Amino acid sequence: MRISTLKYFSIDALKSLKRNKTLSIASIVTVALTIFMFGMFLFTVLNANKVVKNVESKLEVQVFLKEKISEIDRKNAEQAIKGISGIAEVRFETKEQALNKYREQLGEENKDLLQGLDKKNPLPESYIVRVNSSEIIQNVVKTMKGKPGIDSVVANEELINRIDSLTRGIKWVGIAAFVILVPISFLLIGNTIKLAVYSRKREIGIMKYVGATDGFIRWPFIIEGIIIGLTGSLVSCVLLNYSYKIVYNKLSSAIMMLNLVTPSYILSNVLWIFIISGIIIGGLGSIISIRKFLKV
Repeated sequence: MRISTLKYFSIDALKSLKRNKTLSIASIVTVALTIFMFGMFLFTVLNANKVVKNVESKLEVQVFLKEKISEIDRKNAEQAIKGISGIAEVRFETKEQALNKYREQLGEENKDLLQGLDKKNPLPESYIVRVNSSEIIQNVVKTMKGKPGIDSVVANEELINRIDSLTRGIKWVGIAAFVILVPISFLLIGNTIKLAVYSRKREIGIMKYVGATDGFIRWPFIIEGIIIGLTGSLVSCVLLNYSYKIVYNKLSSAIMMLNLVTPSYILSNVLWIFIISGIIIGGLGSIISIRKFLKV
């Protein structure tokens, strides 16, 4: 297609959009809403997956020892842990180390809460067991629970399972919303194109009479749909980028240990997908409408 022809089609499409301003705006808003909702779900899933991977990379089981454990029971417990397949690291934590770690977690502003604990430390000794995968956790728990000298076994497997379940739920809700909103976008874009076709029925008839091809007549309407989709996607991308930056900054400052997907990654790797999606939605909506309503 020559540049001059494309320019002619584009001007024609813009004139048609201006004639059907109300329906065009409604179509743009629907496309923007569709992509915005899908984008928010996608961002949530991306971050949930990242949190799961971050937790899984630090999969630990903490085996707490009884206060008066014998040296034999302690050695047996350590050997039993090291004998389990899939163990990445076994680290012994003393009462003093546990207290220092707890003090760091509380921070300077709450250090008064731990006054006097240096003399009488109530925290137990423990083995911190890092595993290679979440499947190993249950094996460690079953092996160590009830052994002589073992007080309790604590694992973060439940947290991983909850995040994983939440991620799956968000994915399905996002898919459902996308499946509902995309046909609505198609319908509105189709109605915009249909109205444009009807308003130019006489003109189209003259064009056919003088020898215009079906493709020549169709292209302005297809470009019209692409403009609607592109405009809607750009609006949604601006809103998504702005909204995500706000959420990211608030969550990052509130929860320092939360490792979220950065806004720069979203901007460079994700938003262009939404722009292409908007163009496809607009273009397909036009093509479907033309095939159904434009009898050329």
